Amino acid sequence: MTDQTPSYDGPILECKDVCLSYFTRAGEIPAVVDFNMTLNQGDSVGLVGESGCGKSTVAMGIMQYLGGNGRIVSGQIIYKGRDLALISEEELRQLRGNEIAMVYQEPMASLNPSMTLGRQLMEVPLCHEDINEAQAWERATQILADVKLPDPERVMQSYPHQVSGGQQQRVVIAMALLSNPSLLLLDEPTTALDVTVEAGIVELIREIASKFNTSMVYISHNLGLILATCDRVNVMYSGVVVEHGTVKEVFDKMRHPYTKGLFGCIPLPGANKNARPLVPIRGQLPLPHERPPGCFFGPRCDFFKDGDCNVGAIHTTDVPGEDGHTVRCRRWQDIDWDSYSPEGLSTAESEVGEEVLSINEMKKYYELTDNSIIAMLKGKRVSYVKANESISFKAKASQTVAIVGESGCGKSTFAKVMMGLETATDGEVIFQGKDVSNFPVQQRSPEQVGSMQMIFQNPFDTLNPSHSVGAQLARVISKFGVERDPDRVQARVMELLDLVKLPREFARRRPRQLSGGQKQRVGIARAFAGNPSLVVADEPVSALDVSVQAAVTGLLMDIQRTYRTTLLFISHDLSLVRYLADRVVVMYLGNIVEQGTTDEVFAPPYHPYTEALLSAVPIADTSIQKKRIILEGNLPSVVNPPKGCPFNTRCPRKIGKICETDPPPFVEAGDGHLIACHIPLAEMQEMEPVIVQVESEQPAAE
Repeated sequence: MTDQTPSYDGPILECKDVCLSYFTRAGEIPAVVDFNMTLNQGDSVGLVGESGCGKSTVAMGIMQYLGGNGRIVSGQIIYKGRDLALISEEELRQLRGNEIAMVYQEPMASLNPSMTLGRQLMEVPLCHEDINEAQAWERATQILADVKLPDPERVMQSYPHQVSGGQQQRVVIAMALLSNPSLLLLDEPTTALDVTVEAGIVELIREIASKFNTSMVYISHNLGLILATCDRVNVMYSGVVVEHGTVKEVFDKMRHPYTKGLFGCIPLPGANKNARPLVPIRGQLPLPHERPPGCFFGPRCDFFKDGDCNVGAIHTTDVPGEDGHTVRCRRWQDIDWDSYSPEGLSTAESEVGEEVLSINEMKKYYELTDNSIIAMLKGKRVSYVKANESISFKAKASQTVAIVGESGCGKSTFAKVMMGLETATDGEVIFQGKDVSNFPVQQRSPEQVGSMQMIFQNPFDTLNPSHSVGAQLARVISKFGVERDPDRVQARVMELLDLVKLPREFARRRPRQLSGGQKQRVGIARAFAGNPSLVVADEPVSALDVSVQAAVTGLLMDIQRTYRTTLLFISHDLSLVRYLADRVVVMYLGNIVEQGTTDEVFAPPYHPYTEALLSAVPIADTSIQKKRIILEGNLPSVVNPPKGCPFNTRCPRKIGKICETDPPPFVEAGDGHLIACHIPLAEMQEMEPVIVQVESEQPAAE
């Protein structure tokens, strides 16, 4: 691999007073204002902030990918001493993918579905280097091995849809690294991945950046990932950098109220939904053409001072004694963080009531028929996908039960059986005293359907774009017989909008006129419109900014407390699960491997799989130390699951042949704390905690 300018020893990237704008019929939209950043060789800088703050626009500006209506209005983006705005299109084409590479958020949007992965990888060296196809094949195969993909030869011959999401993302990273770029831009590269896959990707990026001394710009709203991957961080708000410094300086001694607000939205280990609840940032990010005068964050800031914060341009100032730590705030030296204690979302603890749901040995199998000649000759034409295997647990009124595990473990299949979208193969699903396991939703009464509702992961796909918000809520109210009189239906719609803290005039709006967080609130209002006893929430906040996540999480708890609703919370965000759930059910390959109260599941003894999940959680706290447990291999096939313990093929604590031959029994580690493992309980009780809080060298804030 060759670098076009191997002797260059200055900064890899310099952004100097960069202003980026988009031009529309309505006029200029200033997306990024006065952006400065310097990267030396091997540096890694994070860009964090809410959606719409300009993070991805900065990356597109560096790549010169702003499109026909976007351009650099002022300032310079300098790569290895050359102003990128002044070089030709042909030179840019040679730089992109060769010296400057980018990894996008959605891997399938970066891969051509009609070409094999090998052919797509080979295009990079064939396009940028004097190399033949055999050498390109060899290079591409080697880079797949470097990113730790199993069986690189098979992956080279596969199409994108034939590998998992985590493997697709590794292929995209391999493609970006194939020409050993000097600069790597990563835009939310792990958003859609499981925590275990995410941990592997983060480890991979760290290894490769170290091996090739690559400079990185890492864009994310996950502050835990920034802590794990970056040296320095830029906190962006409405197109400007409001705070910059080393990760430790910004995380431990934050100076800007917006940075403090972001951390108040994150469920760190010390947070508690009753004693120390999350504090969402009030209001919304202003649109670029509606920014307020003075400080853009002023209308949402608890320290706003009229006549000071809203007059004139706000410039960055240096923090004394902390070289490179800057903050864009006039009042940061007047703030007394020690006495600042904003009101959280809720402090009232709800009392758990009677049993609402009982799952007993529930199984769900899908039949597969193989019509191939080989299958007919062997007499094995029918096989089964064992999506759920002997699921058993209970849930009570006003209780939150979290169901966690990797993609493919059977969480969503279980939810479908619950909701009547599928019927169970065996076992019982007893809801309010009636077994509904074999009743599809069409055969359930309106009362049963209305009393069991679902909040979906993606609010964009679950609202009818042609109907107003009010009409969609009114339909649910009428259909489930909550109200029949049109005036009372309309009054109930307004009550629901009040419940989810949306203005009543939103009843007349279409979904396209709402933000992502507002759409999710409408989805929550719709789920609660039928006065349900139980709500299944399938990753309800994973696509939202941390500030919106905190608000929606608090809203769910508030509504649950008001209506004493049972909440089944499906998630892979174990930090949020720790904060929100009363009980946790851990699933692996269709099986429950551990269940208990949240405190029990998050402390030893652990099932080895739970231990690995906990070690993979990125935590935005410099005082936290974690074990590093990277699971090797992929989730086994549900068509041909391992015999014995389902986790034995990946288990770092495997004790012998018994794990491969005998299904593990459930061991009771406490009152209702069950672990399915062959490891003796006494040995599991000797496990060290995965997550440990150590004394910080610096005060949390000054």
